[in-house]
Amino acid sequence: MAGEPISAAKTEDTRAALDTLFHGGHERPAFYRSPIFALSVVLPTLLATLYFVVFASDVYTSESRFVVRSPTRPATSPLGVILSASGFSAAGEEANAVVEYVRSRDAMAAVDADGLVSKAYGPERASAIDRFGGPFGGRSREKLYQYFGRRVAIATDSTSQVTSLTVRAFAAEDARTINERLLCQSEALVNRLAERARNDAISVAETEVNVAQERARTAALTLARFRNRQGIIDPERQAGIQLQMISKLQDELIASRTQLVQLQVYTPQASQIPFLRTRIKSLEREIRDQTSQVAGAKGSLSAAAAQYQALRLDSELAEKLLAAALTSLEESKAEARRKRAYVERIAQPSLPDYANEPRRWRGILATLVLGLLVWGVVSTLVAGIREHRD
Repeated sequence: MAGEPISAAKTEDTRAALDTLFHGGHERPAFYRSPIFALSVVLPTLLATLYFVVFASDVYTSESRFVVRSPTRPATSPLGVILSASGFSAAGEEANAVVEYVRSRDAMAAVDADGLVSKAYGPERASAIDRFGGPFGGRSREKLYQYFGRRVAIATDSTSQVTSLTVRAFAAEDARTINERLLCQSEALVNRLAERARNDAISVAETEVNVAQERARTAALTLARFRNRQGIIDPERQAGIQLQMISKLQDELIASRTQLVQLQVYTPQASQIPFLRTRIKSLEREIRDQTSQVAGAKGSLSAAAAQYQALRLDSELAEKLLAAALTSLEESKAEARRKRAYVERIAQPSLPDYANEPRRWRGILATLVLGLLVWGVVSTLVAGIREHRD
């Protein structure tokens, strides 16, 4: 058919193009003459060698270790005494706050207040490739924060609660200075948190004292107005006095009645009989009056005693609440005089003696090995395509 020669020609052209692409136009060149080998192994290795030998800047690492400690409260149980025998406990919230603060923009801004960060990672310290901004990076504040975040590492050991702070810079003194400033800023943060907590505790205690004082004052004034209005100091005591008076009057009434009966039986014509009758009536009337003042009438002492007891209980409760609020205020002030949390340095920021990065020969060798792996994978794929084509 007419189409078969054209198809064969196209197939031959395609084979020639593939040979040119994969073998440089030679029929079967050595692997080192292959463009794939040059692109995947030779070129990356040369670039890595050029970078690590010529352009890579020395990197110094300063490390410090610290723990955020907090005095423990007095234990109320034997088990609590055993568990808190050291007198201190790890302040987990403050430690987490320190970790988040070191990673924040505020921490970078505080350290870079005099331009230290910009200078430490600027052109004065590093090559054009490694420095902040680089050949293709921007120089905005946000870019500086991102760059700084890659040079600072902080982590807390969940078992020992020890926090490690690592700073990498292109000069040993810069790395230690940045580490020291971050620690100082972290200590200031913990102090601010503790100070605010103390102030809040004292403020709440003072508010409770003021409320308790006002309540006690109101209860005392209400009780005083009640006493003035009723004309009595203590209804219970006054009722007791009146009951004693009623008891005496009843004794006199009984004695008068007994005497009257005796006179009426033995001396009916005695002149004392009218007097005794008048006296008995007077005693009965007085007993009724005194009894009505104690109980039964609207303004009796028993009616006043119920209201008096309620007002007295309010006054006593207000006094107890005031005493408790004053005690709480004193405890808050005593607690405020103690430093609730602080940063205890276990290892001061180190001054590195030599640059531990970059590992130049390791980087070159890793690039070579990776290139060989890539070349092997690509060569395998090419061989597979060639076999499928053949």
